[in-house]
Amino acid sequence: MTVRWEPYLGITLQPVTPRDLSQLEEEWGVSLPEDYKSLVTAHQGMTPEPCVFDVGKGASVFNVLLTIKPQEGREVYSVRRIHEVLKPLVPEGIFPFAETPGGESICFDYRTRPKDPPIVLVTVETFIYPIADTFKAFMDKLHD
Repeated sequence: MTVRWEPYLGITLQPVTPRDLSQLEEEWGVSLPEDYKSLVTAHQGMTPEPCVFDVGKGASVFNVLLTIKPQEGREVYSVRRIHEVLKPLVPEGIFPFAETPGGESICFDYRTRPKDPPIVLVTVETFIYPIADTFKAFMDKLHD
């Protein structure tokens, strides 16, 4: 299914550059998936359609692709800001890239694999649920 991207934050965002992505990789000590880097460069701060994904025995919603650069007045949508909040609450190696409408974080899980990490959902209670084996597999699972 083709994913369409719609504006979410209601502001014009600064473009993501390769340098921005390499700085983030250096800060986090990871290698981000190429599919993700291409996607966030084109669609940071946007919402996908379709947006539903299955997790466990239920479903959740991919609400917004977090921004790489903090945007004035929208800092709460920054990957760095969300990571700061999550870091003391989750195991090392969990890095956010999107959020659900309820404030849950959709994250890369580098704990077991340094390249093409699995995707997990971190709930507001900090439970961690597997979603997909790779970022590409996660995006392919989005449905109405």
